[in-house]
Parts: sequence; C-alpha cells; structure tokens
Amino acid sequence: MRTLMMVTAVVYAVGSYSFGGATMAQGSSAGAAKNVVLVHGAFADDSSWSKVVPLLKAKGLRVTTAGNPLTSFADDVAAAKRAIAAQDGPTVLVGHSYGGVVITEAGNDPKVVSLVYVAAFAPDAGQSIGEISQAFAKPAGADQVQPQPNGFLLLSQKGIEEDFAQDLTPAEKAHLVAAQPKTSGAIFEAKPTAAAWRAKPAWYVVASNDRMIDPEQEKSMATQIKAKAIRVGQGGRLTGSRGRRPAIHVDRSRQRQRPDLRPDSAPDR
Repeated sequence: MRTLMMVTAVVYAVGSYSFGGATMAQGSSAGAAKNVVLVHGAFADDSSWSKVVPLLKAKGLRVTTAGNPLTSFADDVAAAKRAIAAQDGPTVLVGHSYGGVVITEAGNDPKVVSLVYVAAFAPDAGQSIGEISQAFAKPAGADQVQPQPNGFLLLSQKGIEEDFAQDLTPAEKAHLVAAQPKTSGAIFEAKPTAAAWRAKPAWYVVASNDRMIDPEQEKSMATQIKAKAIRVGQGGRLTGSRGRRPAIHVDRSRQRQRPDLRPDSAPDR
C-alpha cells in the first residue's frame, strides 16, 4: 500500500499537469486543468485517496472521487464518466491499480486532458489484466485472493496485512479487513474498447515494493504508454502513513514543467 512518499508522488504528478502541463499538452491557452477525478482499484473504496485529497485541495484543485462500485467494468466506467461529467472544465484523471483499466476507457472523454496511473494496470484496447500480466511474475498478493459467491472476490486477512497494506499500522490494517468491499472477478478480464493514453499525455507512479502488481510490469507499462514515470520505494496502497512530509513537489510543479523527467526518475528524493 502507499505511504506518504507515494502520496507525494501522486500529488506531484497531478500538480505538474494541473499547473500548466495539461494546457500545454493540448495546445490551449484557456488555462490549466483545475479538476481532478480519482478512481480507486480493486478490494478498496474511496478511502484509498484519503491522504491525497486534502493535499490536492490545499493546492486549489477541485477533487472528486469516482466511487466505482467494483460490480462490473461497465459499472465502474459509468461511475467514472459520471464524475467526469460533473466537472466544469479540463480534468486530470487518476487511476490506482485496477482503476488504471477504468481510466484507460473513461479517459477518452473530451474533458480529460491527462492521465495519471498510480501503480496501475495500463492495457491497450482489447487487452485484459490477465493478458498483459502473463509475461510477468505472479505477485505475492495474488495467492491471497479468495473466491466468494456469485463471482465476487475478497483478499484474505493475511493478504491485506502482508501484501495489500503491509506498511500501514495494525489499526489501519484492521479497518481495511473489516471494510473491504467485494470485487467482481470479471473485472480482471475486462477489455477497454479504446486506450485514452494513445491520444493523451500520461504519468505513471511505479511502486518498487508492490506486492499486488509485479513492479517490473509497472515499469514495462509506463514505457509502453510513453508516460513520464516516477519511481517510489513503497508498496501499493495510497492510505495511511506514520509520518508527515510536505508535498514539496506540488510547489515545484507550480513553478515549472518537467519535460526532462524520465522513467524511473525519483522526484521524491
């Protein structure tokens, strides 16, 4: 799971697009994107973004969490599209884990000017998570997925504590075990009809110690979609942190673009 260093990287990426980058990418002079829509991944809910939202809002951004229900890929894309439709202008669309599949499809909306993949799956059109993962090592957390009635899935308590949320406090882990929503197994075979990253600029946050997606796969996907990549030495969860760090990279992104940023660079250092 993602500690504050991961959160800082997300805010850096979103801020870089919001304070000038998205506008430049679109060749527009109408003003930078001020809207951000956040799409969570499997086995999680909108609380995944609890550390990210206040940091983005503190920078003057309008932040919306999509609240995807994890009942089907179509339902999740529809939730993201509703959130995008509620925005009043150019929007940065952010996806975590399976949420990357959702933003790949929903990001084709004309309001979306850029994409941020946070340790997220980034398939092309007609590709599923299963298909793009075949060439990579099976992550430890995959063995902790437990089938439920009616085609739904849950992570075991061990999976949450050791793989999904390994860097959180015992109390935070206990909350996630109790609050975990059931996830439709069908979403892992869902296939976008068009890949938004082919037409829009993207960032990718690579979690080097992720236990739910092979970090090598994350790096490969960042390269495939030609994203500006940030690498952080954390697991894959966004919520929770034992310490506090100022999101200094948002301030940097307000001051200037980073066209020189390369995959595997580490702006959090």
